[in-house]
Amino acid sequence: MKNSEAGSYWGGIVKALGLVFGDIGTSPIYTLTVIVTLTKPSQENIYGIISLIIWTLVVLVMVEYAWLAMSLSRKGEGGTIVLREILVRMIKPGRTMAFVTLLSYVGICLLIGDGVITPAISILSAVEGIELIPGLQDISQNVLILIAALIAVGLFVFQKKGTDTVAKAFGPLMALWFSALTISGIISIVDHVVVLKALNPWYAIHFLYKNGLAGFFVLSEVILCATGGEALYADMGHLGRKPIVRAWHFVFVALVVNYLGQGAYIITHPDARNILFGMVRSEASILYIPFLLLTVVATIIASQALISGVFSIVYQGITTRILPLLKVDYTSKHLKSQVYISSINWALLAAVILIMLLFRKSENLAAAYGLAVTGTMTISGIMMTMIYANTTKKWKVPIAVFVTLADLVFLLANLNKFSHGGYWSLILAAVPFITILVWTKGQRALYRALKPMDFETFEIAYSQIYRKDKNIPGTGLFFVKEWTIIPPYLFHCIIRSNIIYERNVLISIVRTDEPYELKISIKQGLAIGLDAVEVRAGYKEILDIEGILKENNITEKVIFYGIEDIETSNVFWKIFATIKRQTPNFVQFNKLPVARLHGVVTRVEM
Repeated sequence: MKNSEAGSYWGGIVKALGLVFGDIGTSPIYTLTVIVTLTKPSQENIYGIISLIIWTLVVLVMVEYAWLAMSLSRKGEGGTIVLREILVRMIKPGRTMAFVTLLSYVGICLLIGDGVITPAISILSAVEGIELIPGLQDISQNVLILIAALIAVGLFVFQKKGTDTVAKAFGPLMALWFSALTISGIISIVDHVVVLKALNPWYAIHFLYKNGLAGFFVLSEVILCATGGEALYADMGHLGRKPIVRAWHFVFVALVVNYLGQGAYIITHPDARNILFGMVRSEASILYIPFLLLTVVATIIASQALISGVFSIVYQGITTRILPLLKVDYTSKHLKSQVYISSINWALLAAVILIMLLFRKSENLAAAYGLAVTGTMTISGIMMTMIYANTTKKWKVPIAVFVTLADLVFLLANLNKFSHGGYWSLILAAVPFITILVWTKGQRALYRALKPMDFETFEIAYSQIYRKDKNIPGTGLFFVKEWTIIPPYLFHCIIRSNIIYERNVLISIVRTDEPYELKISIKQGLAIGLDAVEVRAGYKEILDIEGILKENNITEKVIFYGIEDIETSNVFWKIFATIKRQTPNFVQFNKLPVARLHGVVTRVEM
């Protein structure tokens, strides 16, 4: 292997450790600690629990995401929206299509809800390690919450600077973190080598059989070990499949070794509270504070990855028109996928601090954690099964069905958490879900209420006015959804108000199902002095409309666009109208030059 190839090989793995595996990599901080608060840490039980954790990682992360999901992509992109786009091309419009669309909406919203709970539980669980520092064992929970909240504030304030500037540092730090997990695990295993029995899945099956319903509900905490597994697929567009899969092999070994080590430690120290922190302190007390600081850094990186993921999901929702337009800033000159959405950022911060104050301890917060993750995994499993059933790789269908059934078992186990705070997962997911429903239905209803005109009818009236030769010098630009359909504002401008230029250009922007794609088509001579420009852009494509126009020799004097003033007595449409007023309009979103903009208001009754 050449040096450059070796460099890119290891470089890709290190980058993946920093950008993809933060969430799942920090789960050892709290997973076993939470489980032993519910289950007696006898030797037999610990073998069963560790075996369950290991095989959950194998089935739900390695098989479902690293193998099945990551073989499905569009131009290297992954995620729930991509699964929907793949399925849409395979099935006919109808009930199945509506079901797939609903599933994808729910999956997106659960992931957004997860973006609140993950930073809260990760940061809070890391900060709680302070209790094991000699002299600080009596520190009040209020102080710990305050420290965690300050770290969260710092994390969210930093977002507007973008992650591109520090992304290079994330990988080596996470590599150090996984090394620490592996070494501490090995040292602990040496004290109780028999714990390696837990690698045998028989112990997991025996634990579930022996403990019956109580064992089934333990699965609702075991799932904590796999949170962040969905990031392997969702973040595939950042780095590509190979570096993520290669890095996963290292991460898997580190996690398994550390969980085995924690199992050995809890068997020999059954009264331990924070198992990972206790294990490290007993092995090398002099290194405990550096390890604690590394833990805080790792949880910040984990939270950062998930927050960036939420921005990416919301941006995809905006560009596919399932979410309202929001102000978007692009934080990287190199990575198209790195965006910052200020309104989402501050809403997430407020929600994270609220969740910390409500649940107070990471073990309480674990009660709310799991429903969103297992819901997302189950939805991914269903959609993958449907995709493989419609491809030549039908042999993968039984495996996808098995994985989906495993997801479903974990989801059912997590329903037990609903009354203990699990409902917060659904409350957090309900906000974007209701927004999506109101926005998509409202947009369709608004389009019908506007009663657009067909191009042929418009062209007759337009040509008559143009031939009067009283046209304004220069070029007028008019935004339309598509040039074949004329919105009311355009009819009002040109036909009723006789605002007609020497050159009139209708411009439409169509977002496609592809993540990255840019095609410009110019239709000249639709009528005398009338042209059209259609920009077909991928749903992740960042557009420079001014640049596109200049490249195609269009120097506009003025830009017209429509603004709808909605009149309604319907409560549903009032909510839609409020959202529409509070969010940027199309031209603000695309950062068009303000000096040449003219908004034309149309009163609409819905």
